Amino acid sequence: MLTALIVEARKLNRSLALLLAVAAPCLIGVFIFFNMLRGKAPMAWEMWLGSSAGIWAFFMLPMSVTALTALIAHMEHGPKAWDHLRALPRPRWTIYAAKAVCVLAVVGAMSLLNLVVTYAAVRGAVAVKPVLEPTGALDLSQHLLTMGRIWLAAILLTAIQFWTAMRFSSFVPALAIGIGGTFFSVVATSAKQGVFFPWQMPINMLATEPWRVNTALGLGAGLGALALLAAVAHLSAREVR
Repeated sequence: MLTALIVEARKLNRSLALLLAVAAPCLIGVFIFFNMLRGKAPMAWEMWLGSSAGIWAFFMLPMSVTALTALIAHMEHGPKAWDHLRALPRPRWTIYAAKAVCVLAVVGAMSLLNLVVTYAAVRGAVAVKPVLEPTGALDLSQHLLTMGRIWLAAILLTAIQFWTAMRFSSFVPALAIGIGGTFFSVVATSAKQGVFFPWQMPINMLATEPWRVNTALGLGAGLGALALLAAVAHLSAREVR
């Protein structure tokens, strides 16, 4: 398993996945920077960091997972390398498990980078307009906890995207599911039933009702872990791709 993880990490290093991992959080940072410069009065740290987390959980994270899983799957689908990988003298499940772990690791790193880039964007805007110095206490530990919860709640949608991207050689099904899930998440954002919808589970980590947070976190992380295990088992058992 360790060997498979090292191989997948090296593949990522030579792909566009790392560019995506940096670009997506940086786009949010750019938005926060220029949006802050439009202001005339200082606002609380909570507002800026909370807004960034909301954008990440609501839109950028689901779309990033869609693109990331498609990119990682295409590294094998494109050159038709699955037959070679599955013929190697090691358990097949390690191939898919290593890919799943890498996807989760990259999404976790992107979540952390989003917080770092947002902080840098706020400091940069303050350097340009000192009058905008944020008010209130900066509780980074609380925001780290929030980003961690968002990452955990997103495991179920990540598992769905991963399963689809690995199952079909065409990237269209994975993109269709990702775009469709994000679309329905946006148009049904106020629905109470959204707590049970995988694409809305991450944004529910910012809800004020504890039951929504706990329900979405439990379903997103718990069912997500089971879905990943099922995906690895199903993909490993397939003889023909």
